[in-house]
Amino acid sequence: MHCLVTAGPTIEPIDEVRRLTNHSTGRLGCGFADALSHAGHHVTLLLSEVALHIPRSKKVRIIRFSTTQNLGEHLKAATRLKIKAIFHAAAVSDFFIKKPKKGKISSSKEITLHLKPSPKLICNLRKCYPDAFLVGWKYEVSGNRKSAVDSAKQQINRCKTNLCVANGPAYGNGFGVVSDEVIHCASDQSLFRLLIKQVTLPR
Repeated sequence: MHCLVTAGPTIEPIDEVRRLTNHSTGRLGCGFADALSHAGHHVTLLLSEVALHIPRSKKVRIIRFSTTQNLGEHLKAATRLKIKAIFHAAAVSDFFIKKPKKGKISSSKEITLHLKPSPKLICNLRKCYPDAFLVGWKYEVSGNRKSAVDSAKQQINRCKTNLCVANGPAYGNGFGVVSDEVIHCASDQSLFRLLIKQVTLPR
């Protein structure tokens, strides 16, 4: 089947030199794109322009994105590709600069940035891809494993996804694949195998 994977951070301009971003490297999404390709699936990867990783498989089609808006445009454009499954692992910035400055802001004075909440791209995926198998990610820093899983369940209910992968310091080591139940995966490879199995199950 044709699978769409997103990976890496969005970048939001502050001025023409500086940008707002996060620590995502794109490693997990690129690794999963490789795993899908090796399993025989056709893979399109929406990959951040600043991601530190790329897939090893030459069969993975890579399309680069920059801002949250730009990633959203690529997700909409991909509706013509007959996508059957989407794995939204990209780390989308929670905020963007409402009015980026022209030129370069002087570093000799204090500045105030007006941050606006970014649109939740995952909440639009079910509308754009009504029949696709959708998987989201929830990276949680504060709390514990239970609160991280609860956040994943809330995303599923709010965005009408099929699964959500919970990880981060709040979850602890490994990953939790969340649906009606929670399946713990200890490594990237065990996560990849489980997700590929889930997406190919009869519906």
